[in-house]
Amino acid sequence: MSDTPIASREAALRIALAARTLNNLNVRALVDGLAEKCGLPITEDRLAQLTVEDLRALLAGDFADQSCHVGVDADTLKSAIRLLWGEGVTGSDLPTPQAYAEGDMPGSLRVAIASNHNEQLDGHFGSCERFLIYQVSPDEIRLVGIRSTLGTDDAEDKNAARADLINDCQILGVQSIGGPAAAKVVRAGVHPVKRPVGGHANDMLVELQGRLTAPPPWLAQIIGVPAHSLAKFDTDVEEV
Repeated sequence: MSDTPIASREAALRIALAARTLNNLNVRALVDGLAEKCGLPITEDRLAQLTVEDLRALLAGDFADQSCHVGVDADTLKSAIRLLWGEGVTGSDLPTPQAYAEGDMPGSLRVAIASNHNEQLDGHFGSCERFLIYQVSPDEIRLVGIRSTLGTDDAEDKNAARADLINDCQILGVQSIGGPAAAKVVRAGVHPVKRPVGGHANDMLVELQGRLTAPPPWLAQIIGVPAHSLAKFDTDVEEV
């Protein structure tokens, strides 16, 4: 993957929302078209210069062979272009991370949550739009980052690229994940935990937080404390 970011965090959100509006358009193809039109990195300012005609031409043009050709009416095109401009987007879906510096939360661990909306745990590992990054200690749960997965879609091994994106985390909360992808997450040093019913990220984080003082061996090794049973937590989640 290139060191050059494909899109800013805000621009990535706008693109994902616009793709959803355009009959769930292939996001990767839309990104390719916008990159050709706007240049890299794709920024909010560059998206704000697009017109409805630009978008119409892009959808009908050279990127049609990348699943970017869709039949949409004028109102849908207008809705999509407004999203690309940022109208109704800022603050509507992404939560705001808090500042964090190493050492701020002694005895904490880092948890990635596969998410598509707000602070919901509602994503499949291979298709979620972002990972919410939390620092969890016995006394505090803090959202410290949001990592768009948009830049992983052009990787030769998408699952490995996504695993690398969260390789500073100890635990991954995910609604679903396949066996081969889970193996790559484990190789990256991250322990995947499946919660098929999904829900608010905080539900899982609070459960985990309440058991940090009595962790199982794998969790004890991560946070450097004596191991205890975590049987109740293990029954609450379906681990990979």
